[in-house]
Amino acid sequence: MLSIRNLSHVYPGGTRALDDVSLEIPAGMFGLLGPNGAGKSTLMRCIAALQTPTSGAIDFDGIDVLAEPSRLRQTLGYLPQDFGVYPRVSALDLLDHLAVLKGLTDRAERRETVEALLNQVNLWAVRKKAVAGFSGGMRQRFGIAQALIGQPQLIIVDEPTAGLDPEERNRFLNLLAEIGEKVVVILSTHIVEDVADLCPRMAVLAGGSLLREGSPASLVRELEGRVWRKVVDKAELPGLAGIAPVISTRLSAGKTVAHLLSDASPGPGFETVQGGLEDVYFAALHASRQAA
Repeated sequence: MLSIRNLSHVYPGGTRALDDVSLEIPAGMFGLLGPNGAGKSTLMRCIAALQTPTSGAIDFDGIDVLAEPSRLRQTLGYLPQDFGVYPRVSALDLLDHLAVLKGLTDRAERRETVEALLNQVNLWAVRKKAVAGFSGGMRQRFGIAQALIGQPQLIIVDEPTAGLDPEERNRFLNLLAEIGEKVVVILSTHIVEDVADLCPRMAVLAGGSLLREGSPASLVRELEGRVWRKVVDKAELPGLAGIAPVISTRLSAGKTVAHLLSDASPGPGFETVQGGLEDVYFAALHASRQAA
């Protein structure tokens, strides 16, 4: 269990990246959903003991993360948003080097570990190719391989599918789902579908504050009967805001589809629709902006 209590962080200059965030995260996949600049990366760095928060506490399976960062790192796997690699170094050699840095000094044990990980992430066939020449998806899979060195019990992945094509995204998400069966895996992303596909529990973070928390299904149920849909002309959009909160708009077959949040019909032409996790996300962000 990962326990985060009243975590806040203020950067020099006064920017408040986290504002009294508290979360209890059990084993399994946990989705942390929020827009760019929400504070997700700051939270991930604090959990990974790479950054000391201004106030609050973090505990993982009896480890006081802020007081004992070295103990936490022994059981941590981390794939940051920007994962740098050495040019002209093969996947096999780089993973071997990273295994040494993580304390695997026995050559036979290290070789067995490296080979097993490259097979697990389906990179064995390209093990002699330089990681710098990998596609985005291959590089992310290599990033997971290095995060799994040492059999970590807490794994953090920060925006892992941004920029991946659909095939690589599916491959990567399947890999994460397999890993997340036994350990705590935190998936930090702004992509709603990634959380919907993988995570039995989730939270929405924006402006450094925790907006919503729970299971995707329970959060969606809270919107039952409150999401209304209408196909409109663009010129009608400004007028809709005066009727009810417009939580999202999108183009569909060249038409603008608006989703409004209301306890009763906003007017003629609206129909109730089964809300989804995207509606939960946009409704939370709208409420946050209104409260600011």
